[in-house]
Amino acid sequence: MEAHRNGIIFTSVLLYMGMCIAVGVWALRRTKSTKDFFMAGRNLGIFVTGLAVFSSTLSGFGFVGGPGLVYRMGMSSVWMVICSSIGYCVSFYLLGKRIRLFAELRDSVSLPDAVAARYRSQSCRFLTALAIILGVIGYLGAQIKAMAEVLRDIVANVGWFEVVRLDVCVAVSSAVLVFYCVTGGIIASVYTDVVQGGIMVVAGLLVFVTTIAAANAHLGDPGGFAAIATTIRADDPEAISPWGTLGIVGCLSWYFMFTLGGAGQPHIVTKLMMNKRVHDAKHILPISFLGYTVSALLWISIGLVMRALVLSGRHAELTVADAAAPQFLQTYTNPILAGIVFAGLFAAIMSTADGFLNIGAAAFVHDIPQAIRGRSLRRELLWARTMTLLIAIASALFILYVEDDLVALLGAFGWGTFAAALVPTVAIGFNWKRATATAANTAIIASLLINFSVKLLNISIPYGIDVGAISLLVSLTLFFAISLLSPPPKLDPDVEAIMDL
Repeated sequence: MEAHRNGIIFTSVLLYMGMCIAVGVWALRRTKSTKDFFMAGRNLGIFVTGLAVFSSTLSGFGFVGGPGLVYRMGMSSVWMVICSSIGYCVSFYLLGKRIRLFAELRDSVSLPDAVAARYRSQSCRFLTALAIILGVIGYLGAQIKAMAEVLRDIVANVGWFEVVRLDVCVAVSSAVLVFYCVTGGIIASVYTDVVQGGIMVVAGLLVFVTTIAAANAHLGDPGGFAAIATTIRADDPEAISPWGTLGIVGCLSWYFMFTLGGAGQPHIVTKLMMNKRVHDAKHILPISFLGYTVSALLWISIGLVMRALVLSGRHAELTVADAAAPQFLQTYTNPILAGIVFAGLFAAIMSTADGFLNIGAAAFVHDIPQAIRGRSLRRELLWARTMTLLIAIASALFILYVEDDLVALLGAFGWGTFAAALVPTVAIGFNWKRATATAANTAIIASLLINFSVKLLNISIPYGIDVGAISLLVSLTLFFAISLLSPPPKLDPDVEAIMDL
Protein backbone atom coordinates (compact mmCIF):
# COMPACT_ATOMS: atom_id res chain seq x y z
CA MET A 1 0.00 0.00 0.00
CA GLU A 2 2.87 2.38 0.79
CA ALA A 3 4.13 1.98 -2.76
CA HIS A 4 0.87 3.43 -4.01
CA ARG A 5 0.55 6.15 -1.36
CA ASN A 6 0.66 9.13 -3.72
CA GLY A 7 -1.69 7.47 -6.18
CA ILE A 8 -4.23 6.74 -3.41
CA ILE A 9 -4.12 10.34 -2.18
CA PHE A 10 -4.41 11.80 -5.67
CA THR A 11 -7.30 9.46 -6.54
CA SER A 12 -9.12 10.47 -3.34
CA VAL A 13 -8.85 14.14 -4.28
CA LEU A 14 -10.02 13.46 -7.84
CA LEU A 15 -13.02 11.51 -6.54
CA TYR A 16 -13.90 14.35 -4.21
CA MET A 17 -13.71 16.92 -7.00
CA GLY A 18 -15.93 14.66 -9.09
CA MET A 19 -18.39 14.55 -6.21
CA CYS A 20 -18.37 18.37 -6.09
CA ILE A 21 -19.34 18.52 -9.74
CA ALA A 22 -22.13 15.99 -9.13
CA VAL A 23 -23.42 17.91 -6.10
CA GLY A 24 -23.39 21.12 -8.13
CA VAL A 25 -25.50 19.52 -10.86
CA TRP A 26 -27.90 18.05 -8.27
CA ALA A 27 -28.23 21.36 -6.43
CA LEU A 28 -28.85 23.17 -9.72
CA ARG A 29 -32.20 21.39 -9.96
CA ARG A 30 -33.14 22.54 -6.45
CA THR A 31 -32.10 26.15 -6.96
CA LYS A 32 -35.13 27.87 -8.44
CA SER A 33 -34.88 31.34 -6.90
CA THR A 34 -32.51 33.74 -5.17
CA LYS A 35 -33.99 32.60 -1.84
CA ASP A 36 -32.80 29.08 -2.66
CA PHE A 37 -29.42 30.33 -3.94
CA PHE A 38 -28.67 32.55 -0.91
CA MET A 39 -30.69 30.99 1.94
CA ALA A 40 -31.30 27.33 1.00
CA GLY A 41 -35.00 28.12 1.27
CA ARG A 42 -34.59 28.56 5.08
CA ASN A 43 -35.41 24.89 5.41
CA LEU A 44 -32.33 23.28 7.00
CA GLY A 45 -32.50 20.77 9.82
CA ILE A 46 -30.63 20.87 13.11
CA PHE A 47 -27.87 18.45 12.15
CA VAL A 48 -27.18 20.02 8.76
CA THR A 49 -27.09 23.54 10.20
CA GLY A 50 -24.85 22.51 13.10
CA LEU A 51 -22.31 20.89 10.81
CA ALA A 52 -22.48 23.79 8.34
CA VAL A 53 -21.71 26.34 11.08
CA PHE A 54 -18.63 24.59 12.46
CA SER A 55 -17.35 23.53 9.03
CA SER A 56 -17.49 27.14 7.86
CA THR A 57 -15.29 28.19 10.76
CA LEU A 58 -12.55 25.59 10.37
CA SER A 59 -12.07 25.16 6.61
CA GLY A 60 -8.67 25.83 5.00
CA PHE A 61 -8.03 28.37 7.75
CA GLY A 62 -7.78 25.56 10.29
CA PHE A 63 -6.74 22.54 8.23
CA VAL A 64 -3.86 24.25 6.39
CA GLY A 65 -3.30 27.64 8.00
CA GLY A 66 -3.61 26.43 11.60
CA PRO A 67 -0.84 23.79 11.50
CA GLY A 68 1.32 26.22 9.49
CA LEU A 69 0.90 28.90 12.13
CA VAL A 70 1.72 26.47 14.96
CA TYR A 71 4.78 25.29 13.02
CA ARG A 72 6.06 28.88 12.72
CA MET A 73 4.92 30.46 15.99
CA GLY A 74 4.51 27.60 18.43
CA MET A 75 1.66 27.77 20.93
CA SER A 76 0.54 31.29 19.99
CA SER A 77 -2.22 30.17 17.63
CA VAL A 78 -3.77 27.97 20.31
CA TRP A 79 -5.37 31.24 21.41
CA MET A 80 -7.26 31.27 18.13
CA VAL A 81 -8.60 27.74 18.68
CA ILE A 82 -9.66 28.25 22.30
CA CYS A 83 -11.26 31.60 21.56
CA SER A 84 -13.21 30.37 18.56
CA SER A 85 -14.76 27.62 20.70
CA ILE A 86 -15.88 30.17 23.28
CA GLY A 87 -16.99 32.41 20.42
CA TYR A 88 -19.62 29.84 19.38
CA CYS A 89 -21.34 30.26 22.74
CA VAL A 90 -21.19 34.06 22.49
CA SER A 91 -22.53 34.06 18.93
CA PHE A 92 -25.43 31.71 19.65
CA TYR A 93 -26.35 33.60 22.82
CA LEU A 94 -26.45 36.94 21.05
CA LEU A 95 -27.87 35.91 17.67
CA GLY A 96 -28.99 32.26 17.59
CA LYS A 97 -32.71 33.03 17.88
CA ARG A 98 -32.89 36.73 17.15
CA ILE A 99 -31.30 36.69 13.70
CA ARG A 100 -33.62 33.85 12.66
CA LEU A 101 -36.63 35.88 13.83
CA PHE A 102 -35.49 38.89 11.80
CA ALA A 103 -35.08 36.67 8.74
CA GLU A 104 -38.61 35.34 9.19
CA LEU A 105 -40.08 38.74 9.91
CA ARG A 106 -38.92 40.49 6.73
CA ASP A 107 -38.27 37.44 4.52
CA SER A 108 -34.57 38.36 4.40
CA VAL A 109 -32.33 36.64 1.87
CA SER A 110 -29.09 38.17 3.23
CA LEU A 111 -27.60 39.63 6.38
CA PRO A 112 -27.76 43.25 5.05
CA ASP A 113 -31.51 42.68 4.53
CA ALA A 114 -31.89 42.06 8.26
CA VAL A 115 -29.61 45.01 9.12
CA ALA A 116 -31.73 47.35 6.96
CA ALA A 117 -34.87 46.16 8.76
CA ARG A 118 -33.31 46.64 12.21
CA TYR A 119 -32.03 50.19 11.61
CA ARG A 120 -34.61 51.37 9.04
CA SER A 121 -31.64 52.53 7.00
CA GLN A 122 -30.51 51.84 3.45
CA SER A 123 -27.10 53.33 4.23
CA CYS A 124 -26.65 50.63 6.87
CA ARG A 125 -27.55 48.03 4.27
CA PHE A 126 -25.04 49.50 1.82
CA LEU A 127 -22.14 49.72 4.30
CA THR A 128 -22.81 46.23 5.66
CA ALA A 129 -22.72 44.88 2.11
CA LEU A 130 -19.50 46.81 1.43
CA ALA A 131 -17.86 45.38 4.57
CA ILE A 132 -18.87 41.88 3.50
CA ILE A 133 -17.41 42.36 0.00
CA LEU A 134 -14.08 43.66 1.31
CA GLY A 135 -13.79 40.93 3.93
CA VAL A 136 -14.73 38.22 1.45
CA ILE A 137 -11.81 39.06 -0.86
CA GLY A 138 -9.22 38.40 1.86
CA TYR A 139 -10.94 35.48 3.57
CA LEU A 140 -11.91 33.75 0.32
CA GLY A 141 -8.35 34.29 -0.87
CA ALA A 142 -7.15 32.30 2.15
CA GLN A 143 -9.40 29.39 1.14
CA ILE A 144 -8.24 29.39 -2.48
CA LYS A 145 -4.60 29.62 -1.45
CA ALA A 146 -5.03 26.74 1.00
CA MET A 147 -6.58 24.58 -1.73
CA ALA A 148 -3.86 25.53 -4.23
CA GLU A 149 -1.02 24.83 -1.75
CA VAL A 150 -2.39 21.38 -0.98
CA LEU A 151 -3.02 20.57 -4.64
CA ARG A 152 0.52 21.64 -5.56
CA ASP A 153 1.98 19.43 -2.86
CA ILE A 154 -0.08 16.43 -3.94
CA VAL A 155 0.70 16.80 -7.65
CA ALA A 156 4.41 17.32 -6.93
CA ASN A 157 4.54 14.05 -4.98
CA VAL A 158 2.79 12.12 -7.74
CA GLY A 159 5.78 13.07 -9.88
CA TRP A 160 3.99 13.85 -13.12
CA PHE A 161 5.50 17.31 -13.34
CA GLU A 162 8.96 18.53 -12.39
CA VAL A 163 7.75 22.01 -11.41
CA VAL A 164 4.23 22.73 -10.21
CA ARG A 165 3.46 26.44 -10.27
CA LEU A 166 1.20 27.94 -7.60
CA ASP A 167 -0.71 30.08 -10.10
CA VAL A 168 -1.64 26.97 -12.12
CA CYS A 169 -2.94 25.26 -8.96
CA VAL A 170 -4.88 28.43 -8.09
CA ALA A 171 -6.49 28.38 -11.55
CA VAL A 172 -7.49 24.70 -11.28
CA SER A 173 -8.80 25.08 -7.73
CA SER A 174 -10.80 28.18 -8.65
CA ALA A 175 -12.31 26.47 -11.71
CA VAL A 176 -13.69 23.56 -9.67
CA LEU A 177 -14.86 25.93 -6.96
CA VAL A 178 -16.66 28.23 -9.40
CA PHE A 179 -18.52 25.36 -11.08
CA TYR A 180 -19.62 24.00 -7.71
CA CYS A 181 -20.76 27.39 -6.45
CA VAL A 182 -22.33 28.81 -9.61
CA THR A 183 -24.52 25.79 -10.20
CA GLY A 184 -25.58 24.94 -6.66
CA GLY A 185 -25.35 28.12 -4.60
CA ILE A 186 -25.63 27.71 -0.85
CA ILE A 187 -27.62 24.47 -1.23
CA ALA A 188 -24.54 22.72 -2.63
CA SER A 189 -22.51 24.04 0.30
CA VAL A 190 -24.71 23.08 3.22
CA TYR A 191 -25.49 19.57 2.07
CA THR A 192 -21.86 18.66 1.47
CA ASP A 193 -21.26 19.98 5.00
CA VAL A 194 -22.95 16.85 6.34
CA VAL A 195 -20.33 14.62 4.69
CA GLN A 196 -17.37 16.89 5.23
CA GLY A 197 -18.29 17.66 8.83
CA GLY A 198 -18.27 13.97 9.67
CA ILE A 199 -14.96 13.52 7.84
CA MET A 200 -13.41 16.44 9.73
CA VAL A 201 -14.40 15.08 13.15
CA VAL A 202 -13.12 11.57 12.41
CA ALA A 203 -9.98 12.96 10.76
CA GLY A 204 -9.26 15.22 13.72
CA LEU A 205 -9.31 12.27 16.13
CA LEU A 206 -7.36 9.86 13.90
CA VAL A 207 -4.72 12.41 12.95
CA PHE A 208 -4.28 13.36 16.61
CA VAL A 209 -3.56 9.70 17.44
CA THR A 210 -1.22 9.48 14.42
CA THR A 211 0.82 12.49 15.57
CA ILE A 212 1.42 10.80 18.92
CA ALA A 213 2.49 7.61 17.13
CA ALA A 214 4.86 9.60 14.90
CA ALA A 215 6.40 11.26 17.95
CA ASN A 216 6.86 7.87 19.64
CA ALA A 217 8.46 6.39 16.53
CA HIS A 218 10.79 9.22 15.54
CA LEU A 219 11.58 11.32 18.61
CA GLY A 220 12.47 8.64 21.15
CA ASP A 221 11.96 8.81 24.91
CA PRO A 222 9.85 10.00 26.61
CA GLY A 223 7.68 9.82 23.49
CA GLY A 224 4.37 11.48 22.68
CA PHE A 225 3.83 15.16 23.36
CA ALA A 226 6.48 15.15 26.07
CA ALA A 227 9.08 14.38 23.38
CA ILE A 228 7.62 17.07 21.13
CA ALA A 229 7.75 19.65 23.92
CA THR A 230 11.31 18.68 24.88
CA THR A 231 12.54 18.97 21.28
CA ILE A 232 10.92 22.35 20.67
CA ARG A 233 12.02 23.72 24.06
CA ALA A 234 15.63 22.88 23.31
CA ASP A 235 15.46 25.04 20.18
CA ASP A 236 13.23 27.90 21.41
CA PRO A 237 11.67 27.83 24.90
CA GLU A 238 9.22 30.58 23.96
CA ALA A 239 7.66 28.50 21.18
CA ILE A 240 6.33 25.89 23.63
CA SER A 241 5.37 28.44 26.30
CA PRO A 242 1.67 29.39 26.76
CA TRP A 243 2.11 32.56 24.66
CA GLY A 244 4.35 31.12 21.93
CA THR A 245 6.65 33.41 19.97
CA LEU A 246 3.95 36.07 19.44
CA GLY A 247 3.97 37.15 23.09
CA ILE A 248 1.29 37.83 25.66
CA VAL A 249 -0.10 41.06 24.20
CA GLY A 250 -0.43 39.64 20.71
CA CYS A 251 -2.11 36.47 21.98
CA LEU A 252 -4.57 38.48 24.08
CA SER A 253 -5.45 40.55 21.01
CA TRP A 254 -6.32 37.30 19.24
CA TYR A 255 -8.30 36.21 22.30
CA PHE A 256 -10.39 39.39 22.14
CA MET A 257 -10.88 39.27 18.37
CA PHE A 258 -11.72 35.57 18.03
CA THR A 259 -13.95 35.32 21.10
CA LEU A 260 -16.19 38.26 20.26
CA GLY A 261 -15.51 38.29 16.52
CA GLY A 262 -17.39 35.08 15.78
CA ALA A 263 -20.65 36.98 16.18
CA GLY A 264 -19.62 39.21 13.27
CA GLN A 265 -18.73 36.53 10.71
CA PRO A 266 -21.39 36.79 7.99
CA HIS A 267 -20.78 33.27 6.64
CA ILE A 268 -21.61 31.94 10.12
CA VAL A 269 -24.40 34.37 11.03
CA THR A 270 -26.10 33.82 7.67
CA LYS A 271 -26.30 30.07 8.32
CA LEU A 272 -28.16 30.84 11.56
CA MET A 273 -30.86 32.37 9.34
CA MET A 274 -31.37 29.12 7.37
CA ASN A 275 -32.73 26.60 9.89
CA LYS A 276 -36.37 25.52 9.83
CA ARG A 277 -37.43 26.55 13.33
CA VAL A 278 -36.37 29.40 15.60
CA HIS A 279 -35.98 27.24 18.70
CA ASP A 280 -33.56 24.88 16.91
CA ALA A 281 -30.62 27.12 17.92
CA LYS A 282 -30.28 25.47 21.34
CA HIS A 283 -29.75 22.10 19.64
CA ILE A 284 -27.48 23.42 16.88
CA LEU A 285 -24.95 24.94 19.30
CA PRO A 286 -23.68 21.69 20.92
CA ILE A 287 -23.26 20.05 17.49
CA SER A 288 -21.21 22.99 16.21
CA PHE A 289 -19.20 23.36 19.41
CA LEU A 290 -18.26 19.69 19.75
CA GLY A 291 -17.55 19.26 16.06
CA TYR A 292 -15.18 22.22 16.03
CA THR A 293 -13.43 21.21 19.27
CA VAL A 294 -12.64 17.69 18.07
CA SER A 295 -11.62 18.79 14.56
CA ALA A 296 -9.30 21.47 15.97
CA LEU A 297 -7.08 18.72 17.42
CA LEU A 298 -5.62 18.45 13.92
CA TRP A 299 -4.72 22.17 13.96
CA ILE A 300 -2.55 21.92 17.07
CA SER A 301 -1.08 18.45 16.85
CA ILE A 302 0.26 18.53 13.27
CA GLY A 303 1.96 21.90 13.69
CA LEU A 304 3.76 20.83 16.86
CA VAL A 305 4.87 17.40 15.68
CA MET A 306 6.14 18.70 12.33
CA ARG A 307 8.18 21.40 14.06
CA ALA A 308 9.68 18.78 16.37
CA LEU A 309 10.43 16.39 13.49
CA VAL A 310 12.20 19.12 11.51
CA LEU A 311 14.20 20.30 14.52
CA SER A 312 15.29 16.73 15.31
CA GLY A 313 16.47 16.21 11.73
CA ARG A 314 13.88 13.49 11.06
CA HIS A 315 12.19 15.58 8.37
CA ALA A 316 13.55 18.09 5.87
CA GLU A 317 12.91 21.73 6.62
CA LEU A 318 9.67 22.98 5.08
CA THR A 319 9.95 25.53 2.29
CA VAL A 320 6.73 27.16 3.48
CA ALA A 321 5.02 26.77 6.85
CA ASP A 322 1.66 26.00 5.22
CA ALA A 323 3.15 22.75 3.92
CA ALA A 324 3.10 21.31 7.47
CA ALA A 325 -0.26 19.54 7.16
CA PRO A 326 0.18 18.21 3.57
CA GLN A 327 3.72 16.97 4.34
CA PHE A 328 2.68 15.20 7.54
CA LEU A 329 -0.29 13.51 5.88
CA GLN A 330 1.76 12.33 2.91
CA THR A 331 4.69 11.08 4.98
CA TYR A 332 3.51 9.79 8.34
CA THR A 333 -0.13 8.66 8.00
CA ASN A 334 -1.76 5.58 6.53
CA PRO A 335 -2.35 6.25 2.80
CA ILE A 336 -6.08 5.62 3.05
CA LEU A 337 -6.39 7.94 6.07
CA ALA A 338 -4.32 10.55 4.22
CA GLY A 339 -6.63 10.28 1.20
CA ILE A 340 -9.71 10.67 3.39
CA VAL A 341 -8.26 13.64 5.26
CA PHE A 342 -7.22 15.36 2.03
CA ALA A 343 -10.72 14.82 0.65
CA GLY A 344 -12.14 16.24 3.87
CA LEU A 345 -9.74 19.16 3.64
CA PHE A 346 -10.88 19.99 0.12
CA ALA A 347 -14.49 19.60 1.27
CA ALA A 348 -13.94 22.02 4.14
CA ILE A 349 -12.31 24.60 1.89
CA MET A 350 -14.89 24.20 -0.86
CA SER A 351 -17.84 24.57 1.48
CA THR A 352 -16.48 27.65 3.23
CA ALA A 353 -15.43 29.24 -0.05
CA ASP A 354 -18.93 28.62 -1.39
CA GLY A 355 -20.34 30.43 1.64
CA PHE A 356 -18.09 33.43 1.01
CA LEU A 357 -18.89 33.55 -2.68
CA ASN A 358 -22.56 33.33 -1.81
CA ILE A 359 -22.65 36.23 0.64
CA GLY A 360 -20.37 38.29 -1.62
CA ALA A 361 -22.64 37.74 -4.62
CA ALA A 362 -25.69 38.62 -2.52
CA ALA A 363 -24.04 41.89 -1.50
CA PHE A 364 -23.34 42.84 -5.12
CA VAL A 365 -26.57 41.81 -6.84
CA HIS A 366 -29.15 42.12 -4.07
CA ASP A 367 -28.09 44.44 -1.26
CA ILE A 368 -26.22 47.25 -3.01
CA PRO A 369 -28.93 47.65 -5.72
CA GLN A 370 -31.58 47.62 -2.96
CA ALA A 371 -29.70 50.32 -1.06
CA ILE A 372 -29.14 52.54 -4.11
CA ARG A 373 -32.19 51.91 -6.32
CA GLY A 374 -34.70 50.51 -3.85
CA ARG A 375 -35.02 47.25 -5.80
CA SER A 376 -32.90 44.28 -6.81
CA LEU A 377 -31.52 43.64 -10.26
CA ARG A 378 -33.70 42.01 -12.87
CA ARG A 379 -32.88 38.34 -13.44
CA GLU A 380 -31.24 38.34 -10.03
CA LEU A 381 -30.37 34.63 -10.05
CA LEU A 382 -28.43 34.98 -13.33
CA TRP A 383 -26.53 37.99 -11.99
CA ALA A 384 -25.80 36.12 -8.74
CA ARG A 385 -24.09 33.35 -10.68
CA THR A 386 -22.18 35.83 -12.84
CA MET A 387 -20.95 37.76 -9.80
CA THR A 388 -19.88 34.52 -8.12
CA LEU A 389 -17.47 33.96 -11.00
CA LEU A 390 -16.09 37.52 -10.85
CA ILE A 391 -15.54 37.42 -7.08
CA ALA A 392 -13.63 34.14 -7.37
CA ILE A 393 -11.35 35.66 -10.01
CA ALA A 394 -10.72 38.76 -7.86
CA SER A 395 -9.86 36.65 -4.81
CA ALA A 396 -7.53 34.42 -6.81
CA LEU A 397 -5.64 37.46 -8.13
CA PHE A 398 -5.51 38.93 -4.61
CA ILE A 399 -3.75 35.94 -3.08
CA LEU A 400 -1.27 35.67 -5.94
CA TYR A 401 0.06 39.14 -5.21
CA VAL A 402 -0.45 39.51 -1.44
CA GLU A 403 2.75 39.45 0.62
CA ASP A 404 1.54 37.24 3.48
CA ASP A 405 2.68 33.67 2.86
CA LEU A 406 0.59 32.12 5.63
CA VAL A 407 -3.00 31.04 5.00
CA ALA A 408 -3.83 31.60 8.67
CA LEU A 409 -2.69 35.25 8.57
CA LEU A 410 -4.81 35.88 5.48
CA GLY A 411 -7.73 34.27 7.30
CA ALA A 412 -7.09 36.32 10.43
CA PHE A 413 -7.21 39.52 8.35
CA GLY A 414 -10.55 38.53 6.84
CA TRP A 415 -11.89 37.52 10.26
CA GLY A 416 -10.79 40.84 11.77
CA THR A 417 -12.36 42.82 8.92
CA PHE A 418 -15.72 41.13 9.47
CA ALA A 419 -15.50 41.27 13.27
CA ALA A 420 -14.71 44.97 13.56
CA ALA A 421 -17.39 46.02 11.07
CA LEU A 422 -20.23 43.69 12.03
CA VAL A 423 -19.97 42.84 15.74
CA PRO A 424 -21.23 46.29 16.79
CA THR A 425 -23.79 46.55 13.99
CA VAL A 426 -25.21 43.03 14.26
CA ALA A 427 -24.25 41.30 17.52
CA ILE A 428 -24.77 44.39 19.70
CA GLY A 429 -27.27 46.29 17.60
CA PHE A 430 -29.72 43.40 17.35
CA ASN A 431 -29.79 43.14 21.15
CA TRP A 432 -29.75 46.84 22.15
CA LYS A 433 -32.65 49.05 21.16
CA ARG A 434 -30.65 52.21 21.91
CA ALA A 435 -28.26 51.53 18.99
CA THR A 436 -28.61 54.00 16.11
CA ALA A 437 -28.04 53.83 12.37
CA THR A 438 -25.48 56.65 12.59
CA ALA A 439 -23.49 54.67 15.16
CA ALA A 440 -23.59 51.54 13.01
CA ASN A 441 -22.46 53.41 9.90
CA THR A 442 -19.62 55.14 11.76
CA ALA A 443 -18.43 51.88 13.30
CA ILE A 444 -18.31 50.14 9.90
CA ILE A 445 -16.50 53.00 8.15
CA ALA A 446 -13.93 53.41 10.95
CA SER A 447 -13.18 49.70 11.10
CA LEU A 448 -12.66 49.40 7.35
CA LEU A 449 -10.40 52.46 7.26
CA ILE A 450 -8.21 51.11 10.06
CA ASN A 451 -7.97 47.54 8.73
CA PHE A 452 -7.18 48.40 5.14
CA SER A 453 -4.92 51.37 5.92
CA VAL A 454 -2.70 49.17 8.07
CA LYS A 455 -2.73 46.40 5.45
CA LEU A 456 -2.18 48.49 2.33
CA LEU A 457 0.35 50.87 3.88
CA ASN A 458 2.17 47.97 5.56
CA ILE A 459 2.08 49.70 8.96
CA SER A 460 3.84 47.73 11.68
CA ILE A 461 1.95 47.38 14.97
CA PRO A 462 4.10 46.76 18.06
CA TYR A 463 3.92 43.77 20.42
CA GLY A 464 2.28 41.55 17.80
CA ILE A 465 -1.13 43.17 18.30
CA ASP A 466 -3.55 42.17 15.58
CA VAL A 467 -5.01 45.06 13.60
CA GLY A 468 -8.42 43.40 13.75
CA ALA A 469 -8.44 43.67 17.54
CA ILE A 470 -7.58 47.39 17.36
CA SER A 471 -10.27 48.14 14.78
CA LEU A 472 -12.84 46.09 16.74
CA LEU A 473 -12.08 48.02 19.91
CA VAL A 474 -12.35 51.36 18.08
CA SER A 475 -15.59 50.42 16.31
CA LEU A 476 -17.21 49.24 19.55
CA THR A 477 -16.19 52.44 21.35
CA LEU A 478 -17.60 54.63 18.58
CA PHE A 479 -20.76 52.54 18.36
CA PHE A 480 -21.59 52.85 22.06
CA ALA A 481 -20.54 56.50 22.34
CA ILE A 482 -22.52 57.75 19.32
CA SER A 483 -25.60 55.70 20.26
CA LEU A 484 -25.64 57.08 23.80
CA LEU A 485 -25.09 60.67 22.63
CA SER A 486 -27.84 60.45 19.97
CA PRO A 487 -31.61 60.64 20.46
CA PRO A 488 -33.22 57.20 20.94
CA PRO A 489 -34.07 55.70 17.53
CA LYS A 490 -37.61 54.95 16.44
CA LEU A 491 -38.10 51.24 15.74
CA ASP A 492 -40.79 49.60 13.68
CA PRO A 493 -43.34 47.92 15.99
CA ASP A 494 -42.57 44.38 14.75
CA VAL A 495 -38.82 44.92 15.11
CA GLU A 496 -39.30 46.28 18.62
CA ALA A 497 -41.44 43.28 19.52
CA ILE A 498 -38.64 40.90 18.47
CA MET A 499 -36.06 42.84 20.47
CA ASP A 500 -38.28 42.67 23.54
CA LEU A 501 -38.32 38.86 23.45
